[in-house]
Amino acid sequence: MEFRESRVCWIKDIVVVVTGENMETMKSIIQKYQHKGISLVEAGATRHRSIFNGLKALAGDQAYCRLSRPEVVIIHDAVRPFFEEDDLLKVVRAAREHGAAGATRPLVSTVISPSTEGCLDHSLERARYRASEMPQAFLFDVIYEAYQQCSGYDLEFGTECLQLALKYCHANAKLVEGSPDLWKVTYKRDLYAAESIIKERISQKICIVMDMKEEKEHAGYLLETVLKNELNHVKVTSVVPCHDGSNIQHIILEQCYSFVCMNVMTTDFQNTQKLLGMLEESNLSVLYPVVVVSVHFLDFELGPLSQKMESLMWIRKFAVEVKKRNILLCGLIINYSQDEQKLQESLRQGAVIIAALIKERNSALLGQLLVA
Repeated sequence: MEFRESRVCWIKDIVVVVTGENMETMKSIIQKYQHKGISLVEAGATRHRSIFNGLKALAGDQAYCRLSRPEVVIIHDAVRPFFEEDDLLKVVRAAREHGAAGATRPLVSTVISPSTEGCLDHSLERARYRASEMPQAFLFDVIYEAYQQCSGYDLEFGTECLQLALKYCHANAKLVEGSPDLWKVTYKRDLYAAESIIKERISQKICIVMDMKEEKEHAGYLLETVLKNELNHVKVTSVVPCHDGSNIQHIILEQCYSFVCMNVMTTDFQNTQKLLGMLEESNLSVLYPVVVVSVHFLDFELGPLSQKMESLMWIRKFAVEVKKRNILLCGLIINYSQDEQKLQESLRQGAVIIAALIKERNSALLGQLLVA
């Protein structure tokens, strides 16, 4: 799932309920992405039986389980991966007051009831009803007691946890407005929409690593300005690396997945190498790909472009190596023309190329040396 325990520090334990045949796969995923504080429990044959198994693990009354009984438990499903911390906070606060709470969203389609002959029997007034979403939160003792008391029919055919809390524990759940991102990834086409959302989210921050000197310093800051204008919905931050690189490490910790690295001379790539080293050590790219665009300035009128490009072919070698760590590296040459109009045009084209590389995050372009 997209949620990571480090993002929500007040979550103590996470229990993932998974089918027996997928247990080893889930263990390998947890190991690969270095998740902490996660316990795996085998799923049941139905939704409610699976949730009951997860609650039993949290109850603390089983010898093999080392989890402590919580005051509040949040129930969520993996098909809604784009929830925010605010969604969790709202249902937890409401559950503490009411015993149970769940996120809801407006209905987008009218609900109708067909007759036994397959004809319309009646329809519901859409404005009076809501779609029940996840996450939901409960006082643990309330929902655990409800599951302990519920009938075999409920366990087999039920789908609504809030209804169980109401039916067996008389907990009248508080309904809170959920965010628009609580939609379900249900069909294959939804995977493409989910991929697009992930790309958009991790492209909202760009860090420009500046190391420009003397005459090219002007061009470096011009590119930053053009990038900000081209990507007016994206937070663009520039930083000059300090001696120990701590300021860049701070940006990495803030989960920035897009970097534009300025280099002084055509063949100078020390700045890029340092950045790649820090990214590899940080493990930032374990979950999502990190894009690094190594920018080099060159006056096209001072010699054959082909010769200058040849000296930058090192980028292909480095791109292959860092791809193993899910880092997508490519190069960009910008025409550092003495003609101000030509320079501005090259900077604008460079900004467009950078924006496309960051938005698409296309691994087919890794190691490529592009020219603006």
